[in-house]
Amino acid sequence: MRAAVISQGSISSRMIADELKRYFDAVDMLDIKEFEVSLGGKEPQVFYEGKPLSKEYDCVYAKGSYRYVSLLRSLTTILGQKGYMPIKPGAFTAGHDKLLTHIMLQTANVPQPRTYVVSTADAGKKLLKKIDYPVVMKLPAGTHGKGVMLADSPESASSMIDTLALLKQPFLMQEYIETGGTDTRAFVVGDEVIASMKRVAKEGERRANIHAGGKAIQAEIDEYSKKVAIDTARAIGADVCAVDMLIGPRNKPVVIEINLSPGLQGITRASKVNVAQKIAKFLYDKAKEFKVRQAGLVVKQATESEFITHLDFRTSRILLPEQATKLSKLSEQDEVVLTMDKGKITIKKFGEDK
Repeated sequence: MRAAVISQGSISSRMIADELKRYFDAVDMLDIKEFEVSLGGKEPQVFYEGKPLSKEYDCVYAKGSYRYVSLLRSLTTILGQKGYMPIKPGAFTAGHDKLLTHIMLQTANVPQPRTYVVSTADAGKKLLKKIDYPVVMKLPAGTHGKGVMLADSPESASSMIDTLALLKQPFLMQEYIETGGTDTRAFVVGDEVIASMKRVAKEGERRANIHAGGKAIQAEIDEYSKKVAIDTARAIGADVCAVDMLIGPRNKPVVIEINLSPGLQGITRASKVNVAQKIAKFLYDKAKEFKVRQAGLVVKQATESEFITHLDFRTSRILLPEQATKLSKLSEQDEVVLTMDKGKITIKKFGEDK
C-alpha cells in the first residue's frame, strides 16, 4: 500500500512519514505549496509540481496552516474518493476558523468558554459594559497563540477593539478562565486520547503556547476530559488532531481550540509516548479497512444493490456515497419518502408503488 503526507515539511510531518514507512510499502512527502487543482472539466484534476498527480494513494494525511484551507479542502475532497483521509474536507474550513469551531462545538454540546462574536467597534464597546475582566479577544484565524490578546480593564479592551475594528472583520470576545497560565492539550487519534500534556506559560506571559515560550510538562487527564476531547474531534470531523482545553478551579474542562496540524515534539517529550508511531499505525489500519470496503463494494455491486461503507457526516447531516446515487437512479427533481428507525433509513421515490 502507498501513503502520502501533504504538509509544509515540518519536523512533525517528517516524524510521521518516517513511522509510516514501517507499515506502508511506499511513503511520499509532498509539499502543499506545489499543488494545484483544476476544475471545470469532466473530472477535477490534481497537479503536483506542474504535472498531473499520477500516483494513487491508499492513505493521504493532509495538514497545513490556515493559509492553505481552500487547497487542503479541495485536495482531500478529490483524493478522498480513492483512499482514507483522517481529516474530512469540511474540517479544514471549520478547524482553521475559531468562530466556526465554536459554532460546531455549540451544536455538539461541547463545553466551551462563553464567547461573543463582534463585527463592529460600537458593538464591542457596548458589550464591555456587560462582561467581567480580564477578557480575551481573538481573531478568527491564527495559530501558535497569534491573534490572541488579553484586556485587564475597560480602557485596554476599548483600545484593542479600536485596533481590531481596523481589520474590518468580525472578532471574538471570550470570558477569561483562570488556570494559573496553563492549558491542557489532549491528542486524539480515532476514538482514543493517546497522549496529553499541560502547557505552562513563561513568566510575564498568559498564553501557554509553546511558540509563545510556554513549557510542556507531563499531565494525565480524567475520563471526562478525554470524552470532551474525543467529542470535539468528532464534531469537527477529524480522526487525528489536538484539542486544547482550560481546566479551571472546578476541574471542569472547556475547549478553546482544535489543532489539525499539531506539533509532535513537545507532546512526545512530555508524555513519553511515541505519538508519531501511534498515528502511523492508526492510519495504516484505517487504510486497510478502507481498501477492504472498496474491494467488497465492487464484488457486491455485480450481484446485488447492497454494499458496506461508512457514513459521511457533515455536521449533523448524512451525505450518502456516490454509489447510492448511481444505483438508486434518483434525481434532484424526485420527491422521496424517508422512513427512519434506529439503525435504519429507507429512501423510496414517492408514488413508485402506485
